[in-house]
Amino acid sequence: MANLLQDKVAIVTGAGRGVGKGVAHQLSEEGAKVVVVDLGVNVDGTGANQSVAEQVANEIKEAGGTAVACAESVATMAGGENIIQTAIDSFEKLDIVVTCAGILRDRMVFNMSEEEWDDVIAVHLKGTFTIVKNACILFRQQRSGRVITFSSTSGLYGNSGQANYGAAKDGIAGFTRVVARDMGRYGVTANSISPSASTRMTTSVPEEARSLRASRGITSGSSTTLRGEPEDIAPFVTWLASDESSHVNGHVFHVTAGLISLLNEPDPIKTIHKEGRWTLEELAKVFPATLGLELHNPAPAPPPTV
Repeated sequence: MANLLQDKVAIVTGAGRGVGKGVAHQLSEEGAKVVVVDLGVNVDGTGANQSVAEQVANEIKEAGGTAVACAESVATMAGGENIIQTAIDSFEKLDIVVTCAGILRDRMVFNMSEEEWDDVIAVHLKGTFTIVKNACILFRQQRSGRVITFSSTSGLYGNSGQANYGAAKDGIAGFTRVVARDMGRYGVTANSISPSASTRMTTSVPEEARSLRASRGITSGSSTTLRGEPEDIAPFVTWLASDESSHVNGHVFHVTAGLISLLNEPDPIKTIHKEGRWTLEELAKVFPATLGLELHNPAPAPPPTV
């Protein structure tokens, strides 16, 4: 579907590498003008290299597309405002925002520092807000727009050692559902992607940590572990960014190579009910045979040693 996004203007954060880079390229291939946003930091958020965003913007231009590089930080309100302004200054409009930017500071919760918590929350959760909030000011005025955020199975299902990352990613899913309700009346849609792809971030998890999680029976409790390439995520993001998807709003999708899954909305699975307040004695008797029956434990305790 050539030129699906003709004359559209898109911002893609974290577009210097990985999934964001693949998204930026495909949006351009479909006719969008792209603001390539990336600080060029390491996986843990340290360092900075402005040439990372510039390289992707140059690749897009060499392929016949239109792009500008932006090295503003998504972690501050001023940075978010400047990113939106870059689109307006460069292309005089904005139609699409895709928020891929992220870092990792993995640590077991009992060892996690305040800084490790704050830095990951700032880039992922606040960094999504700084872009979406400022974009929605424009989208509300023009009565159109596409918001595509990035969640993760680490938040939706849980992953050991990623309390900061998981909290941010589950928060992004909830944030996106709210934005969908805030902005739907203005012709704007907001959806979230939970991607699975081999990127710098996924491969940075040490093999020792993976083996430890597996040996302890620590799992996400999901079957969404198929890995693809970063470019595998881009086609569905591009479709969500188009006018074709105007009826899709407020949903979370898991996307990987050859697989796209609509994830369920939070919904009661089982219920116990009585007139009035439950007593502790009643709960102790009723819960094990009802709500507590066959509950999955994602990290069971080891058997006692003899």
